[in-house]
Amino acid sequence: MDPVEIGGVNLHDWIDELCDALDVDAEVDEALILDLARTSANNVQKTAAPITTYLLGFAAGASQADPEAIETLAGKAQRLAERWDRPAGAPDPDEVDDDVPDDSGVDHSGEHFDDEED
Repeated sequence: MDPVEIGGVNLHDWIDELCDALDVDAEVDEALILDLARTSANNVQKTAAPITTYLLGFAAGASQADPEAIETLAGKAQRLAERWDRPAGAPDPDEVDDDVPDDSGVDHSGEHFDDEED
């Protein structure tokens, strides 16, 4: 894998030094993480990028995932971010209180509903 250069810094060297500082023995696929971060930032919102990659790392650590399993986890996160259709700030559809129309003036006495027992 070729090292990724960002602003004159060798990202691979940074990752090695960071792993040493955090006392973590890990192989990191920079391209995989950067692709996931980019997709999350573009399709969800910018602040989703670090949280998404953090949660990928958390899931990988919790399941003691090998590199192939990490790619699978990243693929799930990538697909979710790619199909994300709620713009930043949009309410969660499960948390929206929709107005229920008042039909108290409607006579429903002759109606039959499928979930009713006869």
